[in-house]
Amino acid sequence: PLPLPAVLGVEATGIVEAVGEAVHGLKVGDRIAYAGLPGGYATRRVLPGWRAVPLPDDIDAKAAAGGFLRALTAHMLLTRVFAAGPGKTLLVHAAAGGLGSILTRWARRSGCIVIGTAGSPDKAEIARANGADHVIAGRDADLVGETRRLTGGTGVDFAIDGIGGTMLARTLDCVRKFGTVASVGQAAGPIPPIRAEDLGPIRSIALARPSVMAYAAEPETYRAASEAVIGALRDGTIDGRIGREYRLEDAPRAQRDLETGATAGCSILVP
Repeated sequence: PLPLPAVLGVEATGIVEAVGEAVHGLKVGDRIAYAGLPGGYATRRVLPGWRAVPLPDDIDAKAAAGGFLRALTAHMLLTRVFAAGPGKTLLVHAAAGGLGSILTRWARRSGCIVIGTAGSPDKAEIARANGADHVIAGRDADLVGETRRLTGGTGVDFAIDGIGGTMLARTLDCVRKFGTVASVGQAAGPIPPIRAEDLGPIRSIALARPSVMAYAAEPETYRAASEAVIGALRDGTIDGRIGREYRLEDAPRAQRDLETGATAGCSILVP
């Protein structure tokens, strides 16, 4: 919930209509993307100059709008929270979703082995198309048992949970000793309290609760990560296909579809 009045949304693309006197490197007519501030569900808005990321001509505006913040999140998770690289094993929940799709493809590009989860056989196929090496399908699947089986009993190096609810506690059981778990959302509801004893010393697990908003609030980090995102859009690491398009006035329906799991990949609003 946000204090009203408020404008929802934290990422968008658009065209510069005016530039302040202190802004350099941008001009009227430039295509830009931005992420990290409320105010995406809009036809016009004002941005700090450093937030506006120029979009090269070969980058599709819709693809950037659908994936920019998620890609920044993936960059944060796979660089600052955990050093993804060849041979590392990752567990990615909702690997057919907007963030899960980008994470899976980016991690595979980095040489990681990815175990994805999906709520249905159809979404499992999407996760495999994204590059997941293994997919655990079904909401009632034996997540811990399957993860342990696929990793020879040791568990994964890094697990990313954007589901929340009771999923985080189950996810802790999927990680090897001295592994890392990142909790980045709670679409399934509030997360029950985690005790320090749930993490160690027996398990010896590191638990991170990183904020992409805090990550994107650092101008130097934001610029470097945005360059990486543009590169990932250009080389196909971020799939430019859009799952669904909605008119801006249909935002309530888009929200309902997201909440009920009726979407796959990235969805966008078009003014």
